[in-house]
Amino acid sequence: MKERAETLKPISYFRRSCNMKGTKSLLLVLMAIILTLTACSGNNKSNQKPSSQPSSSSNTGGETSEPAREKIKLNWFVTASADAILPKGDQDFVKAAIDEKFNVDLKINYMPFGQDYQNKLNSMVASSDIPDVFFIDGISSNQYIKDGIARDMTGIVTPENMPNYFKYWVSEDALPKYQVQGQFARAPIPYEKYFYRSYYIRQDWLDKLGLPMPKSYDEMVSVMQAFTNDDPDGNGKKDTYGFTAFGNGTNMSLEFPTYVKNGLFGDFNIVGDEFIDTRTDLKMQQVLEDTKALIGSGVVDPDWLLNKNGQQIEKAVQGKVGIILGFGKNLAFDKNPEGLQMKTKEVTGNQDANWMPFDPFAETGTYIDPVPGNPFLLSSKSSEEAINRSVEILDWLAGEEGFLLTHYGREGTEYTRDGTTITLNQDAIKSNITDNGNFLSVYNWFTPISGPEEFGIVVADPNVTDRDRAIVETITSYKIVPSVGTSMVVKEGMDLGALRARMNELQVKIIYDEKDASNWPKYREELMTKYGGKEIFEFYAEQVTEARGQSVTFKGDNN
Repeated sequence: MKERAETLKPISYFRRSCNMKGTKSLLLVLMAIILTLTACSGNNKSNQKPSSQPSSSSNTGGETSEPAREKIKLNWFVTASADAILPKGDQDFVKAAIDEKFNVDLKINYMPFGQDYQNKLNSMVASSDIPDVFFIDGISSNQYIKDGIARDMTGIVTPENMPNYFKYWVSEDALPKYQVQGQFARAPIPYEKYFYRSYYIRQDWLDKLGLPMPKSYDEMVSVMQAFTNDDPDGNGKKDTYGFTAFGNGTNMSLEFPTYVKNGLFGDFNIVGDEFIDTRTDLKMQQVLEDTKALIGSGVVDPDWLLNKNGQQIEKAVQGKVGIILGFGKNLAFDKNPEGLQMKTKEVTGNQDANWMPFDPFAETGTYIDPVPGNPFLLSSKSSEEAINRSVEILDWLAGEEGFLLTHYGREGTEYTRDGTTITLNQDAIKSNITDNGNFLSVYNWFTPISGPEEFGIVVADPNVTDRDRAIVETITSYKIVPSVGTSMVVKEGMDLGALRARMNELQVKIIYDEKDASNWPKYREELMTKYGGKEIFEFYAEQVTEARGQSVTFKGDNN
């Protein structure tokens, strides 16, 4: 009321003065005052900031901003850890936040990535129940784009629509090199700039058997033999193995150390001026020979080929194997409730269990630099609004707010924040997340990143021990081999999926049905000719040449 009284005072003064200055003067003054008040009102409106909520229905000063958008249903299909289960109701605080913030009802179907995931997605596509957003591997994405299942992302996945995605994770310049079938219909999910990839070994088993940490391939094999034959867990039974991996029932796993032993790294790499496709290279003959020998000696879990991704970890925590390959900075941290260390102690009851990182090739090269990996796709059958709303959510997941919620939980509950430092409450994380279905892995599929450093945020975890810090120091000391430096695509008429399927079939045949790997050069020739491998990898080499500005070639013959 004070502001209003002060406004009226000069008006009554001018009314009393009208006899002296005349009606004309009074009208002029009144018009000036009215204009002034109108300008003030306009200034108040211009200082109002639009709501940051994508769906806005807030009231300010009795005025309504833009009307709330209609609530819509969204359907996604994504990958998640094998133990993930979405909780019901408000216990799923991520769904609650997304639904409220974007005015949606988000339904997420999820499975560990593998053949079952692929079969489920194919079934959904066949029944015309295509998810609005879905995750898939590179080979399958090519087919979905070719078949018109995937939506063209032109004008959708842009820096304007996804500022977080492009600011923090993916360069706009990288996208043209990621496309297939001449279309912009897929984009890579954000990817880790450093692989926390390492072999892990039961240090307590080494200590019990009086063995040193292996520092070479031969020493690693000797330890596998001891873990298999010398009762490292002391239960009086021969029920342990030296090593396991996962093959998803179909393929020769890249987790075997026999690849790097023979100079083959990751999926592709460059040696001199030659482009190498690891799994079809001539050196695979020796890789297969060494793998046959390893399996034949009885030191490898006999079910490795049938293991789905995640089952190799389960066997490790059950005390059935002593060496596995693992990913992630905190996989073996002391107090990571989902990690090797805590779960092994919990499942086996052995409080002396001690998983430690090592790599027999730490000084010569363990793996390759990361490049963009598997993509996300959008459905060609979804409505414009479903796609637009999904893209908003994806970008929120790629930003600071969404990243923190889907990796650590809620501020004030699972963590506290002081400036750029967040401090984790591990008790709350265990009770609200880990013991509640470990459900955050369903939501952080889009940002499978180990930490929030890209946002300038430091995680202060009171549970991180000196041992944990030593683990990270060990892993980050490994030598990494330069990658090809770009993602690569096939073009119309190239069937990489058929080539890989036949390749897997032939390699498994060598491992289990043939006396040695002497047929590999012949099988490779079949892959290069009948299955178009030479044409595909020559095309890859052209793309790498363009990206690197340095000529590389692919040698498709067996000479």
